[in-house]
Amino acid sequence: MTNPSPITTADVTQDSADDSPACVMVFNASDPSGAGGLAADVTAIASVGAHALPVVTGAYARDTAEILDHFPFDEEAVAEQSRTILEDTPVQVFKVGFLGSPEAVSVVAGIAADYADVPVIAYMPNLAWWDESQIDLYLDAFRELMLPQTTVLVGNHSTLWRWLLPDWSSDRSPTARDIAKAASEVGVAYTLVTGIPLPDQFIDNVLATPQSVLGSEKFERFEAVFSGAGDTLSAALAALVASGSDLAAAATEALAYLDRCLDAGFRPGMGNVVPDRLFWAQPEGEPGDLTDEEAQALQVLDMPAHDTKH
Repeated sequence: MTNPSPITTADVTQDSADDSPACVMVFNASDPSGAGGLAADVTAIASVGAHALPVVTGAYARDTAEILDHFPFDEEAVAEQSRTILEDTPVQVFKVGFLGSPEAVSVVAGIAADYADVPVIAYMPNLAWWDESQIDLYLDAFRELMLPQTTVLVGNHSTLWRWLLPDWSSDRSPTARDIAKAASEVGVAYTLVTGIPLPDQFIDNVLATPQSVLGSEKFERFEAVFSGAGDTLSAALAALVASGSDLAAAATEALAYLDRCLDAGFRPGMGNVVPDRLFWAQPEGEPGDLTDEEAQALQVLDMPAHDTKH
């Protein structure tokens, strides 16, 4: 692809008011830790002002430190979920996360082909936790079936490098344009490459085509290890594009949003830090700053201890 066309979202033909939020259909696995998967998608999309239509492709067995297993949904279940709501609700963007099986990849690729005017933003996570033979089958199916339908591919530099440029032999690391060129050979118009190492503890994030760099945002590397950053970024990008933002501006805003989410991240368990996708909703100041009236109001809302005996 030599001249990728700009993203245009599908027209909204709803009977409701014009200020209704744009709709993003997200295909992803359920994540009980709340770090990534559909939990990340729904909260990030809502946080930046769009409405998520979540399609469950499977479920992780995981904690906040690592993924232990994954249980894929039958492809018919994935198809029925998505096609049923698509007959009812206009969708401005498809966001594709982890689909769980080659069969599910085939289903989602078919849906994207049937709705060719709807942009597809696909995120490829690190699959190192999975069985190697399953990884190969999944990546082959994704490359053959999903990437030709993909408008924007999002992924970490090392993940995309290993997948799209496995025979890279140069002494230098591939640039974002090198990775975008490899992606474009199978039909991807734009590639957002994240986590490119820079000197002095900085990382670069680059939106590119094979011909040019459309945007670049540098951030200081956090010391903490995060879970769910990639899903958060790609979901926010999908929501911003669905809401009518230009792709380059949407990528810049989505990266800034992710940086704020990571800066406000928290550790709900004993594992990794989770991005706070609703950082803007947290009260300012310390608990000790509450007035007497506010403290009294909070006491009224205190839940009693659960002492039910069975």
